[in-house]
Amino acid sequence: MAPIDDHPLRYKMANELHARPFPSMEAPCSAAYVAIKQPNDAVSRDRQLDLDHLITLLDRHGAPHPQPGATHYYGQIGKHWLKWEQHTEFVTYTAFSESSPRRAFDPVEFEVFPEDWLKQAPGQRVTSVLIDIRQRPAADDDITKSLDEWFVTESLAAASVLDDAAIVAGDFRIDQNGHLRFAVFTDEATSARRIGRIVQRLCEIETYKSMSMLGFARVRQLQPELNTLDTQLTRLMGTMSDENASAESTLNALLSISAELETLSARSSFRFGATGAYEALVNQRIEALREERFQGRQHFAEFMMRRYAPAMRTVTSAERRLEQMSSRSIRASNLLRTRVDVERSAQNQALLESMDKRSDLQLRLQRTVEGLSVVAISYYAVSLVGYMLYPMATALGASKGTLTALVTLPVVAFVWWAIRRLRAKVE
Repeated sequence: MAPIDDHPLRYKMANELHARPFPSMEAPCSAAYVAIKQPNDAVSRDRQLDLDHLITLLDRHGAPHPQPGATHYYGQIGKHWLKWEQHTEFVTYTAFSESSPRRAFDPVEFEVFPEDWLKQAPGQRVTSVLIDIRQRPAADDDITKSLDEWFVTESLAAASVLDDAAIVAGDFRIDQNGHLRFAVFTDEATSARRIGRIVQRLCEIETYKSMSMLGFARVRQLQPELNTLDTQLTRLMGTMSDENASAESTLNALLSISAELETLSARSSFRFGATGAYEALVNQRIEALREERFQGRQHFAEFMMRRYAPAMRTVTSAERRLEQMSSRSIRASNLLRTRVDVERSAQNQALLESMDKRSDLQLRLQRTVEGLSVVAISYYAVSLVGYMLYPMATALGASKGTLTALVTLPVVAFVWWAIRRLRAKVE
């Protein structure tokens, strides 16, 4: 094949699909997981801070560093294997222990992340999880006893996943140590990589669920503002039909509300969009587990349908309400602006009519002045003509008065005709 230039991102794009493999885990074992989000928005977050924080943990164990600008890492730290991933808004740390803990969900397992190191994290904890992975006992009743001991029965979700390859359970509650709990009972024939995929998906379900609930928290903050603006907008739209109300003041108030709505929309658009994406990922990860009911208990999809889905519908409803209120304010502003334009057009028309009347009055006054002008000009013209004809008065045997009287009418007639002709040319 003839040589051809590769796109500079060809290998990077191809390797990205294989850059984050699932871990391999063999029961019995455990996993400690934490997700950290910087308090500011993803657009302005400093990703280097996350990488520096990872390097600090690796240096404590003398582990090799990731490549500069890396977004994922997998390596051994002490007795644990660490999986680090950097996402758009958060970073995750998963520590896998190859030995079984002394007791289920022992908080000691989370000490792989030192307390002082966690305090220095460039952000806040979104969620943390302890996962206990065990061999599936011969009798399912033994699983039931363990689940009743470890979890709150009222909110417990348990299911057989991946064609009965394992039983997974969790109640999505934070225990006294500040962590959520998931239990995984695997079949003997379940491979290590399959166990790793199950654990990874459980962590992703919890993380994406927590991140999407940030949108629900944002909606609760927005509700009082939306209610206030909705009341004001409805009142102003009612004022539009009042002929005695000032259209311009109403328009200014509407424009103020529109600006506030656009500000709320701009501040919330990223969170609403991210919430929809996270919700889709949660449902996708649950669907990938291929759940089947275990001993009549609710499975994860049913739990999400009852507890999680209503919150997401609330977010969707608030987003739609904000869009509708913004559209209403824009339509009302356009209608009121049309009304203001019509009123101004009427005012301009009245002004033009008054100007026409003034012009007519000026024309009449001009014609009146024009008559006076004929008299004044004729007076001076008669005087000039008289001075020209006075030397001829003696030869003609007429007095100056008689001569002046004879030329007055012709001169006045000529002046009147000249002024009329001049005005006709100008007009």
